[in-house]
Amino acid sequence: MLEVAVIVLFLFWAGTLAMFLAYIRAQKLIAVQQAQGDALRDQRIKDLAKRVDDYQNGNVRMGEDLHALRAVVGPLPDKLAQLEQRDPSSLSFAQAARLVGMGASVNELTQSCGLTQAEAELMSKLHKS
Repeated sequence: MLEVAVIVLFLFWAGTLAMFLAYIRAQKLIAVQQAQGDALRDQRIKDLAKRVDDYQNGNVRMGEDLHALRAVVGPLPDKLAQLEQRDPSSLSFAQAARLVGMGASVNELTQSCGLTQAEAELMSKLHKS
């Protein structure tokens, strides 16, 4: 009877050992799968962090460009007001000089700039030489 009890206890011990080893293998497999998942998650986090950095850098560059554009465009209303307040006769002479440089005739100067015939001839002679 003692021999049967020892054999039964040995079988229980062997079964428990087999179940314990199977449990250890399953835990190792779970640990490997979890490590792979963690590595994938970490890579996605790095990719997303890079995308956020790229987005922030783009926004910073856009802000700098807007600031530069504001510096260029800001004084334009004052310059426009100055141009509107300029003497219209000096503007027509400047326009006439530019047209002569482009090859305009005396008749074209009188029509487009409002100059007299004598003024147009004078502008033509001055700016052609």
